[in-house]
Amino acid sequence: MIYKSFQDLKLSALGMGAMRLPVINGDDAKIDEAAAQEMVAYAMAQGVNYYDTAWGYHDGNSELVLGRALRDYPRERFYLASKFPGYDLTNMPKVEEIFEQQLKKCGVDYFDFYLFHNVCEMNIDAYLDEQYGIYDYLMKQKAAGRIRHLGFSVHGSLEVMKRFLQKYGKSMEFCQIQLNYLDWSFQDAKAKVALLKERGIPVWVMEPLRGGRLANLTKDEQASLQAMRPDETIPAWAFRFVQSIPEVTVVLSGMSTLEQLKENVQTFREEKPLTGEEMTNLLAMADEMVRKIVLPCTACRYCTSHCPQGLDIPTLLAFYNEHCFTGGGFIAPMALSSYPSDKLPSACLGCKSCEAVCPQQIKISEAMADFAGQLEL
Repeated sequence: MIYKSFQDLKLSALGMGAMRLPVINGDDAKIDEAAAQEMVAYAMAQGVNYYDTAWGYHDGNSELVLGRALRDYPRERFYLASKFPGYDLTNMPKVEEIFEQQLKKCGVDYFDFYLFHNVCEMNIDAYLDEQYGIYDYLMKQKAAGRIRHLGFSVHGSLEVMKRFLQKYGKSMEFCQIQLNYLDWSFQDAKAKVALLKERGIPVWVMEPLRGGRLANLTKDEQASLQAMRPDETIPAWAFRFVQSIPEVTVVLSGMSTLEQLKENVQTFREEKPLTGEEMTNLLAMADEMVRKIVLPCTACRYCTSHCPQGLDIPTLLAFYNEHCFTGGGFIAPMALSSYPSDKLPSACLGCKSCEAVCPQQIKISEAMADFAGQLEL
Protein backbone atom coordinates (compact mmCIF):
# COMPACT_ATOMS: atom_id res chain seq x y z
CA MET A 1 0.00 0.00 0.00
CA ILE A 2 1.19 3.48 -0.88
CA TYR A 3 1.19 5.92 2.04
CA LYS A 4 1.09 9.70 1.92
CA SER A 5 2.28 12.14 4.55
CA PHE A 6 -0.27 14.46 6.10
CA GLN A 7 1.15 16.55 8.92
CA ASP A 8 2.44 13.90 11.36
CA LEU A 9 0.32 11.07 9.92
CA LYS A 10 0.86 8.42 7.28
CA LEU A 11 -2.40 7.91 5.41
CA SER A 12 -3.10 5.13 2.95
CA ALA A 13 -3.32 6.65 -0.51
CA LEU A 14 -6.45 4.56 -1.08
CA GLY A 15 -9.30 5.33 1.30
CA MET A 16 -12.41 3.19 1.65
CA GLY A 17 -15.54 5.21 0.98
CA ALA A 18 -18.76 3.97 2.55
CA MET A 19 -21.32 5.52 0.21
CA ARG A 20 -21.69 2.48 -2.03
CA LEU A 21 -21.41 -0.48 0.33
CA PRO A 22 -22.93 -3.80 -0.78
CA VAL A 23 -26.71 -3.85 -0.31
CA ILE A 24 -29.46 -6.43 -0.16
CA ASN A 25 -31.89 -6.78 -3.08
CA GLY A 26 -30.83 -3.45 -4.51
CA ASP A 27 -32.22 -1.53 -1.53
CA ASP A 28 -29.74 1.26 -0.76
CA ALA A 29 -30.95 1.46 2.83
CA LYS A 30 -30.28 -2.24 3.50
CA ILE A 31 -26.54 -2.74 3.70
CA ASP A 32 -25.25 -6.29 3.48
CA GLU A 33 -23.42 -5.99 6.77
CA ALA A 34 -21.60 -9.31 6.56
CA ALA A 35 -20.21 -8.40 3.12
CA ALA A 36 -19.28 -4.92 4.31
CA GLN A 37 -17.45 -6.34 7.33
CA GLU A 38 -15.56 -8.74 5.05
CA MET A 39 -14.47 -5.80 2.92
CA VAL A 40 -13.31 -3.79 5.93
CA ALA A 41 -11.37 -6.81 7.22
CA TYR A 42 -9.62 -7.19 3.87
CA ALA A 43 -8.90 -3.47 3.62
CA MET A 44 -7.39 -3.42 7.11
CA ALA A 45 -5.27 -6.48 6.35
CA GLN A 46 -3.96 -4.80 3.19
CA GLY A 47 -2.98 -1.59 4.95
CA VAL A 48 -5.92 0.69 4.16
CA ASN A 49 -6.22 2.97 7.19
CA TYR A 50 -8.60 5.72 6.00
CA TYR A 51 -12.37 5.16 6.17
CA ASP A 52 -14.93 7.71 5.03
CA THR A 53 -18.64 7.82 5.85
CA ALA A 54 -21.37 10.43 6.22
CA TRP A 55 -24.68 11.14 7.91
CA GLY A 56 -26.82 10.52 4.84
CA TYR A 57 -25.08 7.59 3.17
CA HIS A 58 -27.31 4.53 2.77
CA ASP A 59 -30.25 6.41 4.30
CA GLY A 60 -28.31 6.98 7.50
CA ASN A 61 -27.05 3.43 7.94
CA SER A 62 -23.49 3.81 6.66
CA GLU A 63 -22.13 5.28 9.89
CA LEU A 64 -23.74 2.50 11.90
CA VAL A 65 -22.40 -0.34 9.77
CA LEU A 66 -18.94 1.09 9.28
CA GLY A 67 -18.69 1.87 12.98
CA ARG A 68 -19.54 -1.70 13.90
CA ALA A 69 -17.09 -3.08 11.36
CA LEU A 70 -14.24 -0.98 12.75
CA ARG A 71 -14.89 -1.77 16.42
CA ASP A 72 -12.94 -5.01 16.06
CA TYR A 73 -9.73 -3.01 15.59
CA PRO A 74 -7.66 -0.83 17.94
CA ARG A 75 -8.68 2.79 17.52
CA GLU A 76 -5.15 3.87 16.64
CA ARG A 77 -5.09 1.54 13.61
CA PHE A 78 -7.57 3.51 11.52
CA TYR A 79 -8.56 7.05 10.66
CA LEU A 80 -12.29 7.71 10.50
CA ALA A 81 -13.93 10.58 8.63
CA SER A 82 -17.51 11.78 8.69
CA LYS A 83 -19.28 14.98 7.70
CA PHE A 84 -21.85 17.57 8.73
CA PRO A 85 -24.79 17.12 6.33
CA GLY A 86 -25.22 20.63 5.01
CA TYR A 87 -26.55 19.29 1.73
CA ASP A 88 -29.92 19.42 3.53
CA LEU A 89 -30.67 22.97 4.69
CA THR A 90 -32.98 21.74 7.46
CA ASN A 91 -29.87 20.40 9.21
CA MET A 92 -28.19 23.78 9.55
CA PRO A 93 -29.52 24.54 13.06
CA LYS A 94 -28.75 21.01 14.28
CA VAL A 95 -24.95 20.80 14.23
CA GLU A 96 -24.57 19.82 17.90
CA GLU A 97 -27.40 17.29 17.83
CA ILE A 98 -26.13 15.67 14.64
CA PHE A 99 -22.47 15.60 15.68
CA GLU A 100 -23.27 13.90 18.98
CA GLN A 101 -25.41 11.30 17.20
CA GLN A 102 -22.65 10.65 14.67
CA LEU A 103 -20.14 9.83 17.37
CA LYS A 104 -22.62 7.41 18.92
CA LYS A 105 -23.52 5.82 15.59
CA CYS A 106 -19.86 5.27 14.76
CA GLY A 107 -19.06 4.10 18.28
CA VAL A 108 -16.09 6.44 18.68
CA ASP A 109 -15.05 9.28 20.99
CA TYR A 110 -13.60 11.42 18.20
CA PHE A 111 -13.37 11.75 14.44
CA ASP A 112 -9.91 11.85 12.94
CA PHE A 113 -11.27 13.85 10.03
CA TYR A 114 -14.50 15.82 9.87
CA LEU A 115 -15.88 17.83 6.96
CA PHE A 116 -18.38 20.49 6.04
CA HIS A 117 -20.26 18.28 3.57
CA ASN A 118 -20.98 19.25 -0.03
CA VAL A 119 -20.30 22.98 -0.08
CA CYS A 120 -22.23 24.18 -3.14
CA GLU A 121 -24.41 26.93 -4.54
CA MET A 122 -27.44 25.64 -2.69
CA ASN A 123 -25.95 25.90 0.81
CA ILE A 124 -23.03 28.34 0.69
CA ASP A 125 -25.04 31.22 2.15
CA ALA A 126 -26.23 29.05 5.03
CA TYR A 127 -22.74 27.69 5.67
CA LEU A 128 -21.43 31.24 5.89
CA ASP A 129 -24.31 32.44 8.08
CA GLU A 130 -22.99 32.73 11.63
CA GLN A 131 -26.45 32.40 13.17
CA TYR A 132 -26.20 28.62 12.81
CA GLY A 133 -22.90 28.46 14.68
CA ILE A 134 -21.63 25.53 12.63
CA TYR A 135 -18.05 26.71 12.26
CA ASP A 136 -17.80 27.83 15.90
CA TYR A 137 -19.18 24.53 17.18
CA LEU A 138 -16.88 22.41 15.05
CA MET A 139 -13.87 24.47 16.06
CA LYS A 140 -14.79 23.90 19.72
CA GLN A 141 -14.92 20.16 19.09
CA LYS A 142 -11.52 20.36 17.49
CA ALA A 143 -10.12 22.22 20.47
CA ALA A 144 -11.58 19.51 22.70
CA GLY A 145 -9.94 16.75 20.64
CA ARG A 146 -13.22 15.34 19.33
CA ILE A 147 -12.24 16.42 15.83
CA ARG A 148 -8.59 15.92 15.01
CA HIS A 149 -8.59 17.51 11.53
CA LEU A 150 -11.21 19.76 9.98
CA GLY A 151 -11.87 20.16 6.26
CA PHE A 152 -14.63 20.42 3.69
CA SER A 153 -15.96 18.69 0.60
CA VAL A 154 -17.18 20.67 -2.37
CA HIS A 155 -19.37 20.03 -5.39
CA GLY A 156 -19.93 23.70 -6.12
CA SER A 157 -18.20 26.01 -8.54
CA LEU A 158 -14.79 27.59 -8.18
CA GLU A 159 -16.47 30.80 -7.03
CA VAL A 160 -18.30 28.92 -4.27
CA MET A 161 -14.98 27.44 -3.13
CA LYS A 162 -13.43 30.90 -3.04
CA ARG A 163 -16.26 32.26 -0.91
CA PHE A 164 -15.95 29.40 1.56
CA LEU A 165 -12.17 29.69 1.75
CA GLN A 166 -12.28 33.44 2.15
CA LYS A 167 -14.19 33.01 5.41
CA TYR A 168 -12.96 29.68 6.76
CA GLY A 169 -9.82 28.91 4.77
CA LYS A 170 -7.43 29.60 7.62
CA SER A 171 -8.91 26.67 9.54
CA MET A 172 -9.31 24.18 6.68
CA GLU A 173 -6.68 21.44 6.75
CA PHE A 174 -7.83 19.49 3.69
CA CYS A 175 -10.42 19.64 0.93
CA GLN A 176 -12.30 16.83 -0.78
CA ILE A 177 -13.20 17.47 -4.42
CA GLN A 178 -14.66 15.51 -7.31
CA LEU A 179 -11.54 14.78 -9.32
CA ASN A 180 -11.12 12.46 -12.28
CA TYR A 181 -9.94 12.76 -15.85
CA LEU A 182 -13.49 13.41 -17.07
CA ASP A 183 -14.02 16.33 -14.69
CA TRP A 184 -10.54 17.82 -15.04
CA SER A 185 -12.11 20.21 -17.56
CA PHE A 186 -15.82 19.39 -17.36
CA GLN A 187 -16.20 20.52 -13.74
CA ASP A 188 -13.05 22.69 -13.78
CA ALA A 189 -11.30 20.41 -11.29
CA LYS A 190 -7.98 21.67 -12.63
CA ALA A 191 -8.73 25.19 -11.38
CA LYS A 192 -9.94 23.84 -8.03
CA VAL A 193 -6.69 21.95 -7.52
CA ALA A 194 -4.75 25.10 -8.41
CA LEU A 195 -6.72 27.15 -5.88
CA LEU A 196 -6.07 24.61 -3.12
CA LYS A 197 -2.40 24.46 -4.03
CA GLU A 198 -2.19 28.23 -3.78
CA ARG A 199 -3.62 28.05 -0.27
CA GLY A 200 -1.48 25.08 0.77
CA ILE A 201 -4.48 22.81 1.31
CA PRO A 202 -3.97 19.14 0.37
CA VAL A 203 -6.49 17.44 -1.89
CA TRP A 204 -8.71 14.48 -1.04
CA VAL A 205 -10.29 12.87 -4.11
CA MET A 206 -13.88 11.69 -4.36
CA GLU A 207 -15.51 10.14 -7.41
CA PRO A 208 -12.21 9.06 -9.04
CA LEU A 209 -14.23 6.66 -11.20
CA ARG A 210 -17.17 9.06 -11.53
CA GLY A 211 -19.71 6.71 -10.04
CA GLY A 212 -18.25 3.76 -11.96
CA ARG A 213 -18.54 5.47 -15.35
CA LEU A 214 -14.77 5.38 -15.89
CA ALA A 215 -14.67 1.67 -15.17
CA ASN A 216 -17.17 1.00 -17.95
CA LEU A 217 -15.75 2.50 -21.11
CA THR A 218 -16.76 1.76 -24.67
CA LYS A 219 -14.76 -0.77 -26.65
CA ASP A 220 -13.08 2.04 -28.59
CA GLU A 221 -12.17 3.90 -25.41
CA GLN A 222 -10.78 0.74 -23.84
CA ALA A 223 -8.74 -0.01 -26.97
CA SER A 224 -7.27 3.51 -26.86
CA LEU A 225 -6.04 3.03 -23.30
CA GLN A 226 -4.86 -0.55 -23.77
CA ALA A 227 -2.75 0.54 -26.73
CA MET A 228 -0.74 2.72 -24.35
CA ARG A 229 -0.57 0.33 -21.37
CA PRO A 230 -1.63 -3.20 -22.33
CA ASP A 231 -1.28 -4.56 -18.79
CA GLU A 232 -3.20 -1.79 -17.01
CA THR A 233 -6.84 -2.38 -16.05
CA ILE A 234 -9.41 0.15 -17.21
CA PRO A 235 -10.33 1.35 -13.67
CA ALA A 236 -6.62 1.71 -12.88
CA TRP A 237 -6.31 4.45 -15.49
CA ALA A 238 -8.55 6.67 -13.39
CA PHE A 239 -6.37 6.06 -10.35
CA ARG A 240 -3.14 6.57 -12.31
CA PHE A 241 -4.54 9.94 -13.39
CA VAL A 242 -5.01 11.17 -9.82
CA GLN A 243 -1.66 9.64 -8.84
CA SER A 244 -0.17 12.04 -11.39
CA ILE A 245 -1.41 15.10 -9.49
CA PRO A 246 1.11 16.00 -6.74
CA GLU A 247 -1.44 17.81 -4.57
CA VAL A 248 -3.48 14.63 -4.00
CA THR A 249 -3.10 12.88 -0.65
CA VAL A 250 -6.04 10.46 -0.27
CA VAL A 251 -8.14 8.90 -3.03
CA LEU A 252 -11.53 7.68 -1.88
CA SER A 253 -13.25 4.88 -3.72
CA GLY A 254 -16.80 3.80 -2.93
CA MET A 255 -16.42 0.10 -3.55
CA SER A 256 -19.45 -2.19 -3.60
CA THR A 257 -17.80 -5.61 -3.81
CA LEU A 258 -14.80 -7.40 -2.39
CA GLU A 259 -13.56 -7.93 -5.95
CA GLN A 260 -13.53 -4.18 -6.60
CA LEU A 261 -11.64 -3.64 -3.36
CA LYS A 262 -9.04 -6.28 -4.20
CA GLU A 263 -8.47 -4.77 -7.65
CA ASN A 264 -8.09 -1.26 -6.25
CA VAL A 265 -5.73 -2.41 -3.50
CA GLN A 266 -3.59 -4.05 -6.16
CA THR A 267 -3.51 -0.78 -8.13
CA PHE A 268 -2.37 1.13 -5.06
CA ARG A 269 0.53 -1.17 -4.31
CA GLU A 270 2.67 1.17 -6.39
CA GLU A 271 2.48 4.53 -8.07
CA LYS A 272 2.56 4.59 -11.85
CA PRO A 273 1.88 8.21 -12.82
CA LEU A 274 1.05 9.02 -16.42
CA THR A 275 3.63 10.23 -18.88
CA GLY A 276 3.04 13.52 -20.65
CA GLU A 277 1.87 11.75 -23.79
CA GLU A 278 -0.45 9.46 -21.83
CA MET A 279 -1.95 12.44 -20.02
CA THR A 280 -2.56 14.30 -23.29
CA ASN A 281 -4.23 11.29 -24.88
CA LEU A 282 -6.35 10.52 -21.83
CA LEU A 283 -7.64 14.07 -21.54
CA ALA A 284 -8.42 14.17 -25.24
CA MET A 285 -10.48 11.02 -24.81
CA ALA A 286 -12.23 12.59 -21.82
CA ASP A 287 -13.15 15.67 -23.85
CA GLU A 288 -14.82 13.41 -26.38
CA MET A 289 -16.66 11.54 -23.63
CA VAL A 290 -17.92 14.78 -22.10
CA ARG A 291 -19.29 15.85 -25.45
CA LYS A 292 -21.55 12.82 -25.38
CA ILE A 293 -22.68 13.09 -21.76
CA VAL A 294 -26.24 14.21 -21.19
CA LEU A 295 -26.44 14.44 -17.42
CA PRO A 296 -23.53 13.94 -14.96
CA CYS A 297 -25.36 11.86 -12.35
CA THR A 298 -23.01 9.96 -10.01
CA ALA A 299 -25.80 7.99 -8.28
CA CYS A 300 -25.06 9.48 -4.86
CA ARG A 301 -28.79 9.04 -4.07
CA TYR A 302 -29.24 12.25 -2.08
CA CYS A 303 -32.23 12.93 -4.36
CA THR A 304 -34.17 9.78 -3.53
CA SER A 305 -34.74 10.67 0.12
CA HIS A 306 -36.35 13.96 -0.95
CA CYS A 307 -38.68 12.64 -3.66
CA PRO A 308 -42.32 12.61 -2.46
CA GLN A 309 -43.11 10.06 -5.17
CA GLY A 310 -40.35 7.68 -4.08
CA LEU A 311 -38.86 7.60 -7.57
CA ASP A 312 -35.55 5.81 -8.11
CA ILE A 313 -34.10 8.95 -9.69
CA PRO A 314 -30.50 7.75 -10.28
CA THR A 315 -31.75 4.69 -12.15
CA LEU A 316 -34.21 6.76 -14.19
CA LEU A 317 -31.46 9.22 -15.07
CA ALA A 318 -29.20 6.34 -16.09
CA PHE A 319 -31.92 5.10 -18.45
CA TYR A 320 -32.41 8.64 -19.70
CA ASN A 321 -28.71 9.02 -20.45
CA GLU A 322 -28.61 5.69 -22.23
CA HIS A 323 -31.71 6.60 -24.25
CA CYS A 324 -30.16 9.90 -25.33
CA PHE A 325 -26.75 8.38 -26.04
CA THR A 326 -28.27 5.88 -28.44
CA GLY A 327 -30.82 8.26 -29.91
CA GLY A 328 -33.67 6.06 -28.76
CA GLY A 329 -33.37 2.32 -28.87
CA PHE A 330 -35.15 -0.43 -26.98
CA ILE A 331 -33.21 -0.77 -23.71
CA ALA A 332 -34.89 1.99 -21.69
CA PRO A 333 -38.46 1.33 -22.91
CA MET A 334 -38.02 -2.37 -22.28
CA ALA A 335 -36.70 -1.89 -18.77
CA LEU A 336 -39.29 0.69 -17.80
CA SER A 337 -42.14 -1.43 -19.13
CA SER A 338 -41.80 -3.47 -15.93
CA TYR A 339 -42.18 -0.41 -13.70
CA PRO A 340 -45.53 0.47 -12.08
CA SER A 341 -46.99 3.68 -13.47
CA ASP A 342 -46.30 5.61 -10.26
CA LYS A 343 -42.56 4.93 -10.57
CA LEU A 344 -42.11 6.09 -14.17
CA PRO A 345 -40.60 9.46 -15.18
CA SER A 346 -44.14 10.68 -15.88
CA ALA A 347 -44.90 10.37 -12.15
CA CYS A 348 -42.51 13.23 -11.39
CA LEU A 349 -44.43 16.15 -9.88
CA GLY A 350 -41.87 18.73 -10.91
CA CYS A 351 -41.60 19.89 -7.28
CA LYS A 352 -37.79 20.14 -7.53
CA SER A 353 -37.22 18.85 -3.98
CA CYS A 354 -34.62 16.49 -5.42
CA GLU A 355 -32.84 19.32 -7.20
CA ALA A 356 -32.34 21.18 -3.92
CA VAL A 357 -29.99 18.46 -2.69
CA CYS A 358 -28.37 17.33 -5.96
CA PRO A 359 -24.56 17.79 -5.74
CA GLN A 360 -24.36 17.87 -9.53
CA GLN A 361 -27.09 20.54 -9.77
CA ILE A 362 -28.96 18.50 -12.36
CA LYS A 363 -32.31 19.87 -13.50
CA ILE A 364 -33.96 16.58 -12.68
CA SER A 365 -37.55 17.73 -13.16
CA GLU A 366 -36.80 18.88 -16.72
CA ALA A 367 -35.07 15.58 -17.49
CA MET A 368 -38.03 13.58 -16.17
CA ALA A 369 -40.46 15.61 -18.25
CA ASP A 370 -38.30 15.20 -21.37
CA PHE A 371 -37.89 11.49 -20.73
CA ALA A 372 -41.60 10.98 -20.23
CA GLY A 373 -42.26 12.81 -23.46
CA GLN A 374 -39.77 10.68 -25.40
CA LEU A 375 -41.10 7.42 -24.01
CA GLU A 376 -44.78 8.40 -24.09
CA LEU A 377 -45.30 6.24 -21.03
